[in-house]
Amino acid sequence: MTDLPLVSVVVPVYRVEAYLDHCIQSIAEQTYPNLEILLVDDGSPDRSGEICDRWAEKDSRIRVFHTENAGAGAARNTALDAASGDFIAFVDSDDYLHPNLLSHLYSLMKGGVDIAECEIGITEADDFSMDDGAGAEILVCGTEEALRLHIQDAVFRQTPPNKLYRRECIGGIRFPEGNLIDDEFFTYKVLGNARKLAHSSACMYAYRQQSGSAMHKPYSLRRLQGLDAKLERLAYFQQRFPGLVREAKADLLMTCLGAMQGCLRSLNGEEMEAARKKINGILTQITPLETPEGTPAKRKLLLKAARSHLEGTAKILNFLIDIHLLS
Repeated sequence: MTDLPLVSVVVPVYRVEAYLDHCIQSIAEQTYPNLEILLVDDGSPDRSGEICDRWAEKDSRIRVFHTENAGAGAARNTALDAASGDFIAFVDSDDYLHPNLLSHLYSLMKGGVDIAECEIGITEADDFSMDDGAGAEILVCGTEEALRLHIQDAVFRQTPPNKLYRRECIGGIRFPEGNLIDDEFFTYKVLGNARKLAHSSACMYAYRQQSGSAMHKPYSLRRLQGLDAKLERLAYFQQRFPGLVREAKADLLMTCLGAMQGCLRSLNGEEMEAARKKINGILTQITPLETPEGTPAKRKLLLKAARSHLEGTAKILNFLIDIHLLS
């Protein structure tokens, strides 16, 4: 028995039979002693559902849910609705963890810290070398500073995995269902509910890079859901954190620029016209745009160019990438 609070680990599962055993084993072997592991088989067409059931038979901490395919957002929501823990963690089913990850993050949840995170390592291997948390540098922030770092994509990034959340920070917030992109609609709201947040420099989460993932396929109109998420985030900041509006507008402009670059490379005809209409419509909602204080000179120049002529700037950037003057 343990007096430590229960941590619910949420794992959406879809077509990962080659990696799922390794993922579940890395959760089952966590040194944190009080876990429930919620595996949601999202209508997977391979043997992933069978693998989940096999693990549940040998580990009483594991609960399995078999659902019709509805995407990772719906799978995570199913688990959130069923979770019993005082703390919540998310793991993607092709990734894996250092054994001390949850113990380390829980150790940071003191003095009013509501969300703790570690660094993520990107790998294609099964044996990525990670840190055990000893000697890690810890950054503790208030809500607004953490959200500013989130906008800058420095720390407290949009990825739900690699974090431990107090349950009340999530509350009734859920992921959008049926989207290609769901993380970006979720994370900023949960961060905004936290009083304090802690970031550890320890790399304890192995993110498996797969060439066939949605983010590595040619750009599509569905990828523009990321713009919708950041537009919603901007409205949220205007209501709750007005001191972040300038940074959020500049970030949304840069995201529009990146989206235009991707669309110019991958779309044509009616799809390109639809993308152009959507991106230009978002641009009208972020004017006037003031450059945030402390913006580096090169970024200032890029913001100015994008504000003046977004599509032309995107074409120039694509050309410079093609001739290897930019990466």
